[in-house]
Amino acid sequence: MKRNATAVWQGTGKEGSGHLTTQSTVLNKTQYSFSSRFENGVGTNPEELVAAAHAGCFTMKLTFILNAAGFTPDNIETRCEITLADGSITESHLHVKATVPGVSKEVFDASVADAKANCPISKLYNTNITHEAELI
Repeated sequence: MKRNATAVWQGTGKEGSGHLTTQSTVLNKTQYSFSSRFENGVGTNPEELVAAAHAGCFTMKLTFILNAAGFTPDNIETRCEITLADGSITESHLHVKATVPGVSKEVFDASVADAKANCPISKLYNTNITHEAELI
């Protein structure tokens, strides 16, 4: 399987602007710029998209791991915070809250650690990945 996205940029790094389009067109000429990346401008930015990718991938992997252990989550919510410092992504922090009927805290924590280490996006990153996990 292969997926793709396209970035188009026009102008200088600070004053220019661009847009992103994904193969699925969920993003379709979605605006991004210096201000949306480094300030609070309107539009998206690469770090926000990386955070969404990591949160989505981790959450799905955690679901598969819990399913394999015989549990079906009622709900898993993962927030991912990407830290950009000195021109590098230095951390991806996952905060997960889950409602999983019948699962023990030990099985849940082991499943979270497994998903953090083994989801495809985690494997892609060359950065520190941390997490907090709350079983509701």
